[in-house]
Amino acid sequence: MDQTEDMIRTVCTRVKGTARITWQGEEVDLESPWRRATMAELVLEYTGADYEDWADDAQARKAAEDLGVAVKKDDGRGRVLLTIFEEKVEGKLVQPVFVIGHPLDVSPLAKALDDKPMLAARFELFITGREFANAYSELNDPVEQRRRFVAQLEQMAKGDEEAQAIDDDYVAALEQGMPPTGGLGVGMDRLVMLITDSASIRDVILFPTMRPAGRP
Repeated sequence: MDQTEDMIRTVCTRVKGTARITWQGEEVDLESPWRRATMAELVLEYTGADYEDWADDAQARKAAEDLGVAVKKDDGRGRVLLTIFEEKVEGKLVQPVFVIGHPLDVSPLAKALDDKPMLAARFELFITGREFANAYSELNDPVEQRRRFVAQLEQMAKGDEEAQAIDDDYVAALEQGMPPTGGLGVGMDRLVMLITDSASIRDVILFPTMRPAGRP
């Protein structure tokens, strides 16, 4: 998170001459320090729904229903929390904030936190209501990874379009041994949108999608 914050602030400052910029009429302050908050904290702050009070999956789904958020009948607490966050919270995160504390069941490739095994060692960065970065410590235990892939298959059978199929080659590679590893992806097009005050990604994407040849 420190590295991501420093990188984005430095790029914006060198291009714009300041870390306080305007994007589509919104003042965005990229000066340090950036806020860090758990997904549950943000959902509670913006909606009043308290993840810690959900005793089971049914209570979680009831909380979503009370907020007018549609969830599937088999969604668990983690999936419900993520759905509420996506629909009710993330669009309001104008100032930079690192979101941590993602439920493990929506982070199938990430390690669990040592002190909170139901949460993932992961963060996402949000600015102007958009995700700018996603990072996590890679799960490198082949037995646990296969177990999670199997759980994902069960979710896929229930209609979860984001669930992942079993990747046997990946599990086999893990069985050969992988050292502690972390990954970070930064949305460079969204960063260019922010710096250039562009409303649409079409205005900044380097290689836009083209129509197939011979078709209107």
